[in-house]
Amino acid sequence: MKNVGYLLVLLIFASGCATNSRNLSQALGEENSHSRDLITVEEVVFDSEGVPLSGSIYIPKNAQAAVVLVHGSDPVPRMSKLAESLAKHDLLVLTYDKRGVGESGGVYVGPQVGTNNISVDNLTLLAKDASAAVDVVHEYDNSLSIGLLGASQAGWIIPITALNNQSVEFMVLFSSPTITTLEQLRFQFYTNGREDFWQTQSNEEAREHTLNDPDKYEFNATDPKVYLDSLSIPGLWLFGEQDIQVPVKMCVEQLNELKAQGKPFEYVLFPSLGHNTNEAEPLAIAIHWIEQKYASN
Repeated sequence: MKNVGYLLVLLIFASGCATNSRNLSQALGEENSHSRDLITVEEVVFDSEGVPLSGSIYIPKNAQAAVVLVHGSDPVPRMSKLAESLAKHDLLVLTYDKRGVGESGGVYVGPQVGTNNISVDNLTLLAKDASAAVDVVHEYDNSLSIGLLGASQAGWIIPITALNNQSVEFMVLFSSPTITTLEQLRFQFYTNGREDFWQTQSNEEAREHTLNDPDKYEFNATDPKVYLDSLSIPGLWLFGEQDIQVPVKMCVEQLNELKAQGKPFEYVLFPSLGHNTNEAEPLAIAIHWIEQKYASN
């Protein structure tokens, strides 16, 4: 429990997020039809800031913990395949169509429609959507530990949600930044999508550019550390060291600083992976981590 755009370049940062459902479920592997038969799916519609959001709750026969899936930056509907795969591991899962996507109301904000999806206002709104989803799960079964699981842009959303909703007890974040939104853009402009970036550049050079390059866009930055500083719930970050969208070395250094303050944060590094950590080993580690910490007795 707790104590406590305008930017077309964002389209690049979203890569790996839109395909989370497919990649994650494939990484978890296909289960037999018997395990699928033990899962019940209930359709839900819930309100967030006056907007109806549509989703599905995947309910295993013997749920051990619960997870709400948090989207990355792309216009993604509910992640059904991922939810089913996680439910096969005895996790109750709520997944919903992102605001403005699928059957959910509201307006999608993102580079595909020429708007800034990492503005403070939009990230705060998406955090409220995730919080409303947590409330649905808590109302459905308040005996389960509830966590948030997401990738990429979710790294800014999940800490906001967790700090503002006391029902959130853990976080699992794949390839998620701990740096500010503006710092991430500086790093992304510097890497410029070059797959061989880390073969020619050092972490010191990347840090220098991330911290000091002039901003190409002006807006108020979101710093997830502001929220992480006030959280005492456990969190697990999973990073690919070849990531050219998030400066992993910087994020690890910041997590180590938080850990030194006593924060129950952990991370795992995968030397050969990039921004897409949606593969079998990272997912297996994440599931095992949840099972070990939050499985019901």
